[in-house]
Amino acid sequence: MRRTARLLTGTALAVAAAGLATAPVYAADSGSLEVYPSSVVPGEQVTVNTAACGDGATAEGDASAVGAGRFTLAPSTHEQDAIGQFKVPESAQPGTYEIVATCAESGRRVTGDLMVTMTSTRQQVYPRGSVKTGVGGALGPDPVQTAAGVAALAVAAAGGTWLLHRRARGDGI
Repeated sequence: MRRTARLLTGTALAVAAAGLATAPVYAADSGSLEVYPSSVVPGEQVTVNTAACGDGATAEGDASAVGAGRFTLAPSTHEQDAIGQFKVPESAQPGTYEIVATCAESGRRVTGDLMVTMTSTRQQVYPRGSVKTGVGGALGPDPVQTAAGVAALAVAAAGGTWLLHRRARGDGI
């Protein structure tokens, strides 16, 4: 009984310690800049938001890395976020760009990544051709192997029938 109690107590303490160790990870998550969509083609609108500045705070955004210049993040009614938008210029080159926001009151700086591509990821892509599973079909590309397989099955069926017939007559196997 004591051994079980010690084991349960030790397990409970380990779980509690693990929970305390992961708590700062969730708190640090509010310090990022969310970029939506994270992958765009030149000319599209991008929305950024952050909860790092606090409730009702504003921030100044900087998307000059991608050529969009500065923009303002205003307080939002959604979970104490500051939200802003900018348009990616038509002249933007493919690559990953860092978007920065600086909180007006605290001066805290948060960043997020924006990927510029030349093809939209939102287009529907339809599959073409057959699926290459490696198993093959019933009539595979080699008719000689198919014929050999059919012949092997026929021999096995004939042999099995012959053995069952001998057993039924009582000749033994």
